[in-house]
Amino acid sequence: MDATQAQDPLRKLVTELKLRGSSPNTIKKYLYVNRNFLESVKKAPEEVAEDEMKSYLADLLDKGQENSSVALARSALLFYYNDILERGFNKIKTPKILKKLPIVLTKEEVKRLIEAAGHEKSRLLIKLLYASGLRISECLNLKVADLEPSQHIAWVRGGKGGKDRMVILSDGLVAEIQAYLRAERVASGLIIRGRDGDAMTPRNAQKIVTAAARRAGIAKQVTPHKLRHSFATHLREAGTDLRVIQELLGHASIQTTEIYTHVSSEEKRRVVSPLDTL
Repeated sequence: MDATQAQDPLRKLVTELKLRGSSPNTIKKYLYVNRNFLESVKKAPEEVAEDEMKSYLADLLDKGQENSSVALARSALLFYYNDILERGFNKIKTPKILKKLPIVLTKEEVKRLIEAAGHEKSRLLIKLLYASGLRISECLNLKVADLEPSQHIAWVRGGKGGKDRMVILSDGLVAEIQAYLRAERVASGLIIRGRDGDAMTPRNAQKIVTAAARRAGIAKQVTPHKLRHSFATHLREAGTDLRVIQELLGHASIQTTEIYTHVSSEEKRRVVSPLDTL
């Protein structure tokens, strides 16, 4: 082991993730899991045993972490120990991830959320998330140059998986965005900005959505991602083809998008209960 590797045994992990085009968020999560694990076992990576990894993951479950979080920890650890260190740990299993249906807002709740947003920038943020199905990171990174107002579309550059994709904008939203940019004297760069003019943080965006939901009296836990779920569900209820929704959301697999078929309640509401036919 060279001196640099001895100082930071996880340096190769970061390098490999960057070379594979992993997002900064993925790198941060994988690094955190592996650092936490090494601090727990108090050993060098080369000395770690497979049973110690199993014990660590079991301890996460004992502490009440969700199956999805433990599965992520498993993936992060196995990537480092198998893909990079070639340890061949192949007997580590974790519980299946429970497939929960996403919580979505009704159209009435979305209207109330927008009305309760308060500031113009807050309303614009919420409208963008719902109108286009953007991930919060994509919304906060959207630039003036990414807009095609005449076509009522925008482009997500380097989204999840490093892919570009087209998203839709409502007719009314295009006009609102243009008016907002003129009022704020923004000709280029980011559309949604923090108070200091820099990029707004996801945490602050979350606070805006949460505060609006509280003022609107919405009992559901509302997050920016819930607006993405609502966008997809409402499109599905309106009869939009699943493949089109897949492309708008930027899903790599149609199976991910199929969940909105189960969430959509429009067809179910039209079913007459047998009690009413007695």
